[in-house]
Amino acid sequence: MTDIALHPEQIKLNLAATLGDKAADICVALGEVTVTVAAAHYVAAMTLLRDAPNCRFEQLVDLCGMDYSAYREVGRDGPRYGVVSHLLSLSLNQRVRVVVMCPDDDFPVVASVNDIWNSANWYEREAFDLFGIVFEGHNDLRRILTDYGFIGHPFRKDFPVSGHVEMRYDAERARVIYEPVSIEPREITPRIIREDKYGGLH
Repeated sequence: MTDIALHPEQIKLNLAATLGDKAADICVALGEVTVTVAAAHYVAAMTLLRDAPNCRFEQLVDLCGMDYSAYREVGRDGPRYGVVSHLLSLSLNQRVRVVVMCPDDDFPVVASVNDIWNSANWYEREAFDLFGIVFEGHNDLRRILTDYGFIGHPFRKDFPVSGHVEMRYDAERARVIYEPVSIEPREITPRIIREDKYGGLH
């Protein structure tokens, strides 16, 4: 392992040379390097990032789903769902963020990278559970945080804050039952009270 970290601009150049046209975009912001790849090149690009001599990203340290449905509100357009991964090279002391967008908003699918880094297993299951993103090739893609009978994906921005169902223990039936949500959604705006000399402060 090297103690000297490469400058982000040098990492960007190395990634561009390694990935070629498999990288749709490579940018540096706040000292961090982000690579955007198309879904069609995702597995090939991730394999190169692990194996290429000037990359050697041996560890996938994080992977999560993203819902970009609010992009249109800030003047950006594009696919709604994406997957963001963070890779670490211990041997070269460098990091990179990789972004891939799911081409189809109605059925978001990207390839699994579990065969490249087995640490992706539970991360991909979490993204499937919470965002509904399907990871093609994952050999055990099932929910990991919500209940087996859960309907919907709670991290999607259009999922209601109160959910669709509520559960409680029914003593007569001696089991847990599910019922439609009885709480009416409402917006609460906190009231701010400012008093002069509050708490003895001037």
